[in-house]
Amino acid sequence: MRDWSPVMNLPLWVWLFVLPSFIGVVCLIVGPRLEPYLRPLWRILDRVYATSGAIAGFFMIMILTLIVIGMVARWTSVAVPGTTEFAGYAMAATSFFALCHALTRGAHIRVSIILNANDFLKKWLDLFAVFGAAVIATYFARYAIKANFFSEMLNDRTQGQDQIPEWLVSFFSLDFAGVAAGSTTLVYTPIWIPQLAMSIGTILLAIALWDTLYRMLVTGVNPIVSESVE
Repeated sequence: MRDWSPVMNLPLWVWLFVLPSFIGVVCLIVGPRLEPYLRPLWRILDRVYATSGAIAGFFMIMILTLIVIGMVARWTSVAVPGTTEFAGYAMAATSFFALCHALTRGAHIRVSIILNANDFLKKWLDLFAVFGAAVIATYFARYAIKANFFSEMLNDRTQGQDQIPEWLVSFFSLDFAGVAAGSTTLVYTPIWIPQLAMSIGTILLAIALWDTLYRMLVTGVNPIVSESVE
């Protein structure tokens, strides 16, 4: 896999960086006139971000559950292999699925000393910061996906004690014939399966940042409002 393979006769970097930037320029020029057309899409994206946050919460509960299972297993001298590894996978999933939700809720750390100097700096530096973050997140997402493909290509497997049913591997591979066969044979976890959370989470973060940029350009207001902490 090349770094920037052509897609529909255009280099991948055009789709990932040039096209989103061009849409930003359109939003800047047209401005508030686009808002009525974008509102339905924004509502859908807000639900996607909230769902991603709920998934992150689910994996956080899973971490607690696996830790408790591991503790009980040690106290009762019952072997439950792989709890440490699965808890690590759940922790990674929690972190990456929470990225876009945390961004939209204002939970990410933002240094705003210069932004508060005057209204001109607040507007344009804020736009520049969000644009830069969107580019970096897109770059990160692209290589997270590439890491997924390489792990699957190399058939990279866990070095721990965690094992999963073979039909589950077929399910994540979209091999529905293998799922229908229903093989319950345990195999060592392919690394690309827990890496899916990283790829999905970084894609959602990149989408959320581009979405934030467009909302700022159309409405003139940053939709990210930090929650007050008392």
